[in-house]
Amino acid sequence: MKESPSPRIGILVVAYNAESTLEKTLDRIPKDFRSRIAEILILDDASSDGTFTAGCRWSQLEGMPPTVVMRHTKNLGYGGNQKAGYALAAERGLDIVVLLHGDGQYAPELLPEMVAPIERGECEAVFGSRMMCSGSALGGGMPFYKWLGNRILTRFENASLGSRLTEFHSGYRAYSVAALRRLPIDKNTDAFDFDTQIIVQLLDAGMRIKEIPVPTYYGDEICYVNGLRYAKDVVKDVLEYRLALKGFGTCPWIPKPVEYAFKEGDGSSHSAILGIMRTLPPGRVLDVGCSGGQFAERLEALGHTVTGLDFVEVPGVRERCSQFLLADLEEGLPPEVGADYDYVVAGDVIEHLSRPERVLRELRDVLRPGGRMLLSVPNFGHWYSRLRVALGVFGYDRRGILDETHLRFFTRGSLRRTVRAAGFDQLRLTSTGAPFWSVLGTGVTAGVLADVSRLLTRVRPTLFGYQYVAVLTPHAAQTIIAGEHVDVQDILSRQPVPELAGRVGAGS
Repeated sequence: MKESPSPRIGILVVAYNAESTLEKTLDRIPKDFRSRIAEILILDDASSDGTFTAGCRWSQLEGMPPTVVMRHTKNLGYGGNQKAGYALAAERGLDIVVLLHGDGQYAPELLPEMVAPIERGECEAVFGSRMMCSGSALGGGMPFYKWLGNRILTRFENASLGSRLTEFHSGYRAYSVAALRRLPIDKNTDAFDFDTQIIVQLLDAGMRIKEIPVPTYYGDEICYVNGLRYAKDVVKDVLEYRLALKGFGTCPWIPKPVEYAFKEGDGSSHSAILGIMRTLPPGRVLDVGCSGGQFAERLEALGHTVTGLDFVEVPGVRERCSQFLLADLEEGLPPEVGADYDYVVAGDVIEHLSRPERVLRELRDVLRPGGRMLLSVPNFGHWYSRLRVALGVFGYDRRGILDETHLRFFTRGSLRRTVRAAGFDQLRLTSTGAPFWSVLGTGVTAGVLADVSRLLTRVRPTLFGYQYVAVLTPHAAQTIIAGEHVDVQDILSRQPVPELAGRVGAGS
């Protein structure tokens, strides 16, 4: 059996004005571990002293691992320097990268222990914790106010994120480079709270973090961290993430789920459309924007035959639909869609299009005569978006009425005008209440607020309705001539016919 090759281990040394400590720190790398290091990357973040020269001098010593020394001509910040380092680690084909500070605050002697859990496949990240052993942090010289702030922030972060780390604020870390590639770290802050954001990203992605105890050392190095500002940024990051999970804000450093999470009976537009479909006889359905096929699967269970359509293919969607088609609606419907559908479902779709009228006309044409289109859009006239505009704090969210991917906004009046212009008659138009369950869960408070929202929506849907759900049918106006029903389009194609004047009456 062929043995798997040893992982390529890299040491990323971030340094800023570390001329007096850098070489001493690097000298402490265990000699028996140096042969296992594929490369050391020393990144000087535009220091004003001789940090770069010190790094170059050490790299030329005999018997040292291959070393790359780089100096930024502009200070990138603590987070920015790490971004550059991790990008370089990936570019140079490293498998594991350990973050080591050039000021010697973290023990290089423990590098073998830092990489071992990743080598064994136990986790994607290893953190050196100064808080695992009771009393060691204060005994190592950590100032009490820093110890107290560390404990308070860590407890707050664990409670908010559902984690159980002993320390969130250690800068001694080892990462799987493959895991880092999966995280949008390029969107992270350049400041000191970069380390917090990367923890949140790891937890959000379901990756494993292992901690090992490390000694605490505080010497005469200069600390460049503003404690109060750092604490504020950390709290802001955690709250921003929690709000992003509820759909508020954009939080660009956390990936947005591709698949729509459908929950039956939650009062959402999709749930309302499903309730309407239960009252209709089974038929051929075109599910536009089908996502992962959760909604289509329920339609299939009702006896419908569903063709799903979306611009991305979510894994498993083909198993939930009778047919799946990949298409970008900005380019129009593909010919493979066919025609003569009994129903077209477009739940929360047209607000994402730059030209919804054109797509609506194309969807009208694939319906059979008398077919039904079930359509939903967010109500921009809802009190939430009105309040944001009135207070001058308009901004986009990850989902909802102000979803950052929305290209068009609709009120009840503009929706009616849009569907009429696309050639549809409105058979039914209802409103849904605000989705308090998505923010507050399924508790008593959420239930009471949902009941109040539904009541207010019935009283004044234009202000309290969160989404509009419309049932439409292609406009089938006809003109009666001598008892014969002739499509208006046929009459128009024959004009001018003066003899018919006075004998043509409009019907619907």
